[in-house]
Amino acid sequence: MRAQSRGLVYELGEWEVDLARRELRACGVPVPIGGRAFEIIEVLVQSAGELVTKNDLSARVWPGAIVEDNTLQFHVSAIRKAFGADRGILKTVSGRGYRLLGAWTSRLESASSLDSIDLEPMRSPAEPFQSNLPAAASQLVGRADAMQQLHGFLSAYRIVTLTGPGGIGKTRLALEAARGLFPSFQGDVRLVEFVSLSDPILVPAAVTAALGLKLGRNEISAESVARAIASQKLLLVLDNCEHLIDAAARLAEALVRLCPRTTILATSREILKIEGEYVYRVPTLDVPPQNEPSANILDHSAVQLFMVTISALCSDFTPNSENLSAIASICRRLDGIPLAIDLAATRVASLGLQQVAGDLDDRLGVLTSGRRTALPRHQTLRATLDWSHELLSEPERLVMRRLAVFAGDFTAEAASVVTSDGGISAPDVVRSLANLVSKSLLLVEIGGAITYHRLHETTRAYALEKLAESGEFEQVAPRHAEYYRSLFERAEMELETVPTPAWLARYGRQLGQVRAALDWAFSPTGAAEVGVALTVAAVPLWVLLSLMEECRGRLERALSGPVESRDARRNMQLYAALGSAVYLTKGSCPATLAAWTTALQIAESLDDADYRLRALWALFSEWFTSGHYRTALGVAERFCTYAAKTTDPADAAIGDRLVGVALGALGDQAGARRRIERMLRSYVARRSHIIRFQYDQQLLARAYHSRILWLQGFADQAMRSVECNVVDPRASEHPVSLVVALLQSACPVALLVGNLALAERYIKTLMDLSARHALELWSVAGRCFAGVLLIKRGNTGTGLELLRTAFSRVPQNALSLLYTPFLAEIADALGRDGKTAEGLLAIDEALARSERTEERWCVAELLRVKGELLLREGASQAATAAEEHFLRSLDWARRQGALSWELRTSTSLARLQHDQGRINEARNLLQPAYDRFSEGFETADVKTAKAYLDSWQ
Repeated sequence: MRAQSRGLVYELGEWEVDLARRELRACGVPVPIGGRAFEIIEVLVQSAGELVTKNDLSARVWPGAIVEDNTLQFHVSAIRKAFGADRGILKTVSGRGYRLLGAWTSRLESASSLDSIDLEPMRSPAEPFQSNLPAAASQLVGRADAMQQLHGFLSAYRIVTLTGPGGIGKTRLALEAARGLFPSFQGDVRLVEFVSLSDPILVPAAVTAALGLKLGRNEISAESVARAIASQKLLLVLDNCEHLIDAAARLAEALVRLCPRTTILATSREILKIEGEYVYRVPTLDVPPQNEPSANILDHSAVQLFMVTISALCSDFTPNSENLSAIASICRRLDGIPLAIDLAATRVASLGLQQVAGDLDDRLGVLTSGRRTALPRHQTLRATLDWSHELLSEPERLVMRRLAVFAGDFTAEAASVVTSDGGISAPDVVRSLANLVSKSLLLVEIGGAITYHRLHETTRAYALEKLAESGEFEQVAPRHAEYYRSLFERAEMELETVPTPAWLARYGRQLGQVRAALDWAFSPTGAAEVGVALTVAAVPLWVLLSLMEECRGRLERALSGPVESRDARRNMQLYAALGSAVYLTKGSCPATLAAWTTALQIAESLDDADYRLRALWALFSEWFTSGHYRTALGVAERFCTYAAKTTDPADAAIGDRLVGVALGALGDQAGARRRIERMLRSYVARRSHIIRFQYDQQLLARAYHSRILWLQGFADQAMRSVECNVVDPRASEHPVSLVVALLQSACPVALLVGNLALAERYIKTLMDLSARHALELWSVAGRCFAGVLLIKRGNTGTGLELLRTAFSRVPQNALSLLYTPFLAEIADALGRDGKTAEGLLAIDEALARSERTEERWCVAELLRVKGELLLREGASQAATAAEEHFLRSLDWARRQGALSWELRTSTSLARLQHDQGRINEARNLLQPAYDRFSEGFETADVKTAKAYLDSWQ
């Protein structure tokens, strides 16, 4: 063994910088990092926290080279990524340089080279080790993790095979790994290239030539080569084995068996399948996810490779937020495959970024003109795939092209059903799937209950061309659509028995297949009746994924197809689903009412009890949302009549909730609470209710219940109900239900009780979820709440501007139970901002709306706000007019049992009386209202009342 050396190790908490091993470690575990990046860390850690200028750092890490800022910034970015949550350790001093923060300590450690495979003494200087590896032509980007893993694999296994699809970078990675190992390997490192060989018999001869072995002409075989190598210390790189796979496997097997000190690193699109082989599937480069912030896009290795290539060809190319987003999209669409990204960047240099991004649908035609020095099969993407395709058997080619009909993940069962026919049996399809996986043309995901397969998008584009050329597309596409129609009809039946997360895990990843099947079904050569059936079957998927905009578009497409493609029942199902989708994306509007009215008419004609209740539920929501509360109550009572005749007791409970919500809006809080609490006691949730009635019914019931509790003076119970709703696991399972709970309960109740920190959290969640699921109207409501929050924090001017701007975008027939209170908030804020006349106009509009719609639940607060505005106006008899409004407010609050409104108005009136010298009246009015509270003593209104009472003692 090599003599041990002593190495310096720097420590800071869980971090270690080992100069001898050239390792950055966290909790003793090496963190992947490139060589240059480590050298930067080495320089900085030895500078003991002092500033190291950019010039000094570049000169020490890249001696004699001209280093641009982008190169240094790239490596600094890599270091910060390695530090993860502690990325702040590396501090940038703007315009000057860098320093490594923290009190690093150092220790001397005796360490041996663990990454060396050699167990023998070093040769004398007179016998230098030999290598025929070519010099690296360019930096290997994004493979630091792979390199570190590969070095470990080569120290633990005798033979390591790098496998993966064409263009994934197997050869580059193997050569870089071999070059990295050579200085410490203590043996020869030899490269044998099989790319130019076509005859398997020549494989042993190619190895003989590369090693300079002296063998007789008749003796060249795998065994004779192995005997000649014998105990020589050797790292042998066998490159491009796939077209000579059997011969390469025989050679490797002989070397492993007869040469104890030989290590083999092979590259092949197909694994060797010999004993002792360790298979390393070379991963794609890291691509930015959708909606990645521009500041983080350059952290992804696929983008880094793109930037390296484009910068070499266009020195003036500068990344910015706009072009970085386009580059991220290109890298995603190319699956992070290095060759494809390199070719795309090369084309950008001549065609421009937007042109290439727009032309990627024809990626096989666009991604040409590779490097002249590259192998012919690597000069275009098509040539790379042609090479792999030629190595397939005819059954494998047939299966591969037919698999192109699948858009995303699919199972072996799906592949068997869709691709098998008289030309190939289902068992042969399964065997071909396994072979395509072993030949790196098909991805496989093993680990869950179900195994999934997938083609890379680039491979799928190639296979689609082959499918079109074969004339088989019109045979395969109908089988694909029928398979997923059947699958999702079965899936709907599982909603009651399979937990929602498990259901979505199983079927959510099939969304791409649904889209592809529907695209075909409604195409000129498709089958519209299959498309209609699949559209109906897929509605639960869109609903549970909260993809209501997509759902609406697909439903409209199905209804616009040939009339003969749908019978009455299908029309009923489509119109019912369309009504829900339009309501959730556009709110209350004529299209919603028309869709549900049509669905109800068809349900009545078919005497379909289920869809009658669905339609009545939706019509209730439509009338309620548009402010027709009395009409909504009538529809709710009609729902209850029909619900009493069904076999599902949950239907009657849901009817109770509808009646309770309508009563609450009309001002009957006691009746509302009785009906909703009866619902909460008897209701047993079923997952299908989200599909039938749009939302999680229990979450909605608790949402409205919490509002009633606050109105009746039970603020603490209201907040507990709110919190229970927000943290309920079912809320996260259906984001749209959570959005409604936040909208109708969590945000307004938190603001009403004065818990502004909690209100801010709820408002942010509401806005994030609304944006993520394209719920524009509710996103606008979130901005309204954000304006109210600013006003309550004392930033009246900014908050008022935000509130009015957002509110101007809310239709008058939308946001039930919120529209009128928002008007009142605007009126009150206008008064606080010195615009009392405008405030009075706004509150009069709110009062008129309340009178017109019979929205009585908040009339007490509207009257109170108007009284406050009259006082601010300061006109003649203002106090008298204000007191009259306060007294009317108290009358409404007391008749409704709305203790919280009563306390607010009592506080306003008592303050007026006190200011007029009517101190006893003020105290006698406010004290009884305050004394009726049994909880909520830390809420804003109760604390305000208590403060006044204490000051009036």
